[in-house]
Amino acid sequence: MNSNLYPNDPPVILGIGEILWDLLPSGKQLGGAPGNFAYHAQALGAEALVVSRVGNDALGREILDRLRGLGLRTDGITVDPSAPTGTVEVTLDAGGQPTFTIHENVAWDALAAPEQVLKEAARSSAICFGTLAQRNPVARACLRTVLKATPPEALRIFDINLRQHFWSRELVLESLALANVFKLNDDELPVVAQLLGLEGDEPNQLSQLADRFQLKAVALTKGARGSTLLIAGRMASRPGSQLTVADTVGAGDSYTATLALGLLAGLGPDQIVDRAHQVADYVCTQSGATPPMPARLREIILPRKPGR
Repeated sequence: MNSNLYPNDPPVILGIGEILWDLLPSGKQLGGAPGNFAYHAQALGAEALVVSRVGNDALGREILDRLRGLGLRTDGITVDPSAPTGTVEVTLDAGGQPTFTIHENVAWDALAAPEQVLKEAARSSAICFGTLAQRNPVARACLRTVLKATPPEALRIFDINLRQHFWSRELVLESLALANVFKLNDDELPVVAQLLGLEGDEPNQLSQLADRFQLKAVALTKGARGSTLLIAGRMASRPGSQLTVADTVGAGDSYTATLALGLLAGLGPDQIVDRAHQVADYVCTQSGATPPMPARLREIILPRKPGR
């Protein structure tokens, strides 16, 4: 896959769906996979845009301020006149693994895409979406409109993110049909395997997914057990690292962002897995989903041009 970075401008990457406050034991943190993904993509060298919706309330205004503080654009965020900004109660177990309680009937359930968002989608190199933001028909229709506006060659990354009861077999199948890259974790693979009748061990199941849905890449993250990545029939795996974990919130999204940039840069599976682990390992050692990216990681995929 050819990158649009060399020698041109950074790739435009969209994260579309839920944006919210994760209400952690240590306090509230900006959350939602699309925003986390966009933050990490931009921290690693892309031009990123979050496409979501907040309420006309103090929490919504704080999200917009926080995004600006992170250096992200806010023109992909619309404001709902009546529904509240989304929140999620997050509890952590002894290993730092999160459990989520996601509140319903919030602003991002009425996701909207003004003309500016569709223009950005039309020049994008990658877009990432999941199942949660499709729980409401309004948001689901909007997400499909934005996906349709992306160039045919763009990466359309389905990061499944199964949460509570906000998904179905039909939704998973429809989303896989819209995608050309699939990312899931080792808790989700058995569920997907049962839904789709996949057989054999993990590598065989990833190969079946790639073949059945004509996917460019399939990534399986396995927490402390590492990850496996399949690209064009080539498979790479890496074990997990010994870490002092603060929490794992946002680590998977940072892995997905690194995957996207690695694919756009034309890297092979071994190179991408190595870099994705370096980024995700760092995020696991920090509190919250969007810690500052250290200099040693900022150019791990895409070297910055002079003046950037």
